[in-house]
Amino acid sequence: MARQFKTLDDMGDIDGKRVLVREDLNVPMADGAVTDDTRLRATVATVGELADKGAIVLVLAHFGRPKGQRNPEMSLAMVVKPYSAVLGRPVRFVDWNGAEDAVATLQPGDIAVLENTRFFAGEEKNDPALVADIAKLGDLYVNDAFSAAHRAHASTEGLAHVLPAFAGRAMEAELDALDKALGNPEHPVAAVVGGAKVSSKLDVLKHLVTKVDHLIIGGGMANTFLAARGVDVGKSLCEHDLVGTAEEIFTAAEGANCTIHLPYDVVVSKEFAPNPPSLRTCNVHEVAADEMILDVGPAAVEALADVLKTCKTLVWNGPLGAFETPPFDAATVALAKTAAALTVGGSLVSVAGGGDTVAALNQAGAGDDFTFVSTAGGAFLEWMEGKELPGVAALAR
Repeated sequence: MARQFKTLDDMGDIDGKRVLVREDLNVPMADGAVTDDTRLRATVATVGELADKGAIVLVLAHFGRPKGQRNPEMSLAMVVKPYSAVLGRPVRFVDWNGAEDAVATLQPGDIAVLENTRFFAGEEKNDPALVADIAKLGDLYVNDAFSAAHRAHASTEGLAHVLPAFAGRAMEAELDALDKALGNPEHPVAAVVGGAKVSSKLDVLKHLVTKVDHLIIGGGMANTFLAARGVDVGKSLCEHDLVGTAEEIFTAAEGANCTIHLPYDVVVSKEFAPNPPSLRTCNVHEVAADEMILDVGPAAVEALADVLKTCKTLVWNGPLGAFETPPFDAATVALAKTAAALTVGGSLVSVAGGGDTVAALNQAGAGDDFTFVSTAGGAFLEWMEGKELPGVAALAR
C-alpha cells in the first residue's frame, strides 16, 4: 500500500535548513535524574539523521501539565543533559524568550531543545497565532511523536499545515506497524484485549469485532462477559451494569464472523494477595461465592496458544490477569511467550501497545521478540478504537 505521508526520505537537501522536530521527551524523573529513558532513545534515529545531513535541529516537546503557565519544575532544561548523553552529541537549550536570536546562532548539524511547548496557553488550543510564531523558527516540520498524535495541539497538528511536513523515523515505524496490524493485515487476525474494566475499552471492543477474526478477552473485563453468558463470577471484579453491553458485543461479533474467546478454566482465590493459601484452578462454572477470578487458567491458555498458531497477525492490549501480583501473571507470560516464539518463527506479525501491556510483555521477557511494541498509551488506544489521530491526519494532507 502506498504511504499516505512523507518521510525523511522525501525531504531533499536539508543542509543548513532549520527543522522543527516534534518529539516526546516527557520522561519520568526523580531527584533530577531520568528514571526511564525509553522515550529519549526513541528519538535518536530521527534527530541523529537530520543533524548528520546538516540540518539545524530544533526539538519541540511538552513536559508535564503546566496548563499554559511557566513552571520551572516542568522546564525541559532539566532534560537537556540526559538527552545529550543519550544522543551522544551536544544539545543546546533555547528558551522562548529570545528564541529567534538564539536559533540564528546555531550552525548546520547543531541540535537544540526548545522550552516546554505547554508553557503557552495556545499550545493545547492549537492557536493559529502561536503556530505562526513557532513556524517562524523553522523551514520544515517533522512529527516523530506518535504518543502525542491523538491531540490536535499547535506543535503536534497546527505546524503540519503551515510548513512542509514529514513523519520522523519513529512515527514512520509506528504507522507502518499499525497498518500491518489493523489497516491492511494478513488474516486470520487475533486481538488480545485485557484490563480491569469493560467501560474503559468499550470503543476498542466494538471496533475490533469488525476487524479481527478472533477476539481474546482477558483481565477483569472477561468477568463481565462471563456474567453475560450466565456464569456466576463470585466476588470477582465485574461491571454487572454492562452485561447488556457485553451481549451487544457478542451479537456484533457473530454478525462480523468474529469468534470471541473467554476463559473456561480460571485461577481463583478468596483474597487478592501474592501466592494466597486459598489459590486454586477451576472451571468457570465452579467459582464459589466468596472467590474472585484473578487469572486465566492453564487449559484455556493452551487453547488460546492453539488459536494464535492459526493466525497471521496479532494485536495485543492489556494483560490477561492481575499480572503485577504473582502468580496471577502466569497466563499473560505463557501466551506472550507463545506469541513471541511464533513471531521469531516468522508465522506471526505481532503488534502490542498500552502502558500495562509494555510492562507485562517485558515481565514475560517477550517484548523484544514482538514485531512492534508501541509505548504510546492514549494514542494507541484511540487507534484501536478506529479514531482518526489529528497529528497523523495532518501529515497525510
